[in-house]
Amino acid sequence: MKYIYQNADWPHFTWNNDLLLSTLSKVRNLQGRLMGKMEAIGFNLRNEAVLETLTLDVIKTTEIEGEILNLDQVRSSLAKHLGVDIGALNYSDRSVDGIVDLIMDATKNCNEPISADRLFSWHAALFPTGQSGLYKITVGSWRIDSTGPMQVVSGAMGKEQVHYQAPDSSVIPREMEQFMDWFNAKTDLEPVLKAAIAHLWFVTLHPFEDGNGRIGRALTDMLLARSDGSTQRFYSMSSQIRKERKTYYDILERTQKGGLDITDWLSWFLNCLLNTLISSDAILAKVMSKAGFWKQHSTIILNERQRMMLNRLLDGFEGKLTSSKWAKITKCSQDTAIRDIQDLMNKAILKKEAAGGRSTNYELLITQEKDRSSAGPVA
Repeated sequence: MKYIYQNADWPHFTWNNDLLLSTLSKVRNLQGRLMGKMEAIGFNLRNEAVLETLTLDVIKTTEIEGEILNLDQVRSSLAKHLGVDIGALNYSDRSVDGIVDLIMDATKNCNEPISADRLFSWHAALFPTGQSGLYKITVGSWRIDSTGPMQVVSGAMGKEQVHYQAPDSSVIPREMEQFMDWFNAKTDLEPVLKAAIAHLWFVTLHPFEDGNGRIGRALTDMLLARSDGSTQRFYSMSSQIRKERKTYYDILERTQKGGLDITDWLSWFLNCLLNTLISSDAILAKVMSKAGFWKQHSTIILNERQRMMLNRLLDGFEGKLTSSKWAKITKCSQDTAIRDIQDLMNKAILKKEAAGGRSTNYELLITQEKDRSSAGPVA
């Protein structure tokens, strides 16, 4: 099996610009329109949109690797970084803070060059205990292949299928030096295409024992931020990759087992980014709906517990809201929770959910048809 990095002219990639031009033009047009929309909504709403986007990005980039993070911890960690008031902050563990630190550095400092030390710090942030799951790994340095070649495999033990084998660890320092020089260089290459090439190049080298996908996607976001001319993120490429995960791995494997013409990879990347930008309207709609809700209820007196729980409902509460969950989350008694909920029902903000069950569930009462279409009942 011959891999892409074994081609004589590696890493001098080629592609057919004519086949990409139409999709690239659509992408650039949508990027400009999205940035224009966000400029028009004001500082506070922009920050809310950034919080929504980065929360989605952190959750999905880890989900692609099969790891599920706590949504509330991610939101709290990001809110602290962004200075966004979301009420009472949740404790976040080191692994959550680590991926948040990585994503924030890649986007907020997107115009700063990358270096080995910077990538090592990102890697160390991903694995604060020096372990990946139950296994101890080399953290904060290039992989050393002490247990054999770095391979991407699937299947049961004894029936493994090797999808890809990365370059030997002995060449990684030199290969990464070349990659970083190219990444940092100012060229005439279209920034969106550079983001696509960087993603492919980095995950092909697979320079770390683990975490290559998450760091590769952070580098992609970094270059996309440069292409937007903004350190604020309003769309999540990782979220769309998660939706297209099987296709993503298939095109990646085909490209890594082919020649240096990467037109198919670039075409997939551009279409994935196009879908990402189209989906970004949902984030803006959610932020605007939340702002509209608070404007509508701005004159109603609420306590801190009620404000916190209403924000959680507006942000997407997992499961059903009951008085027991209210009491547990707000750290109050069951009687206090019931009084809080009854008060909100009296003020036409909450209602009992229509569906019956062993426990009484509550949901937001949407009183305006325009709110119903954009937000819908949340419980």
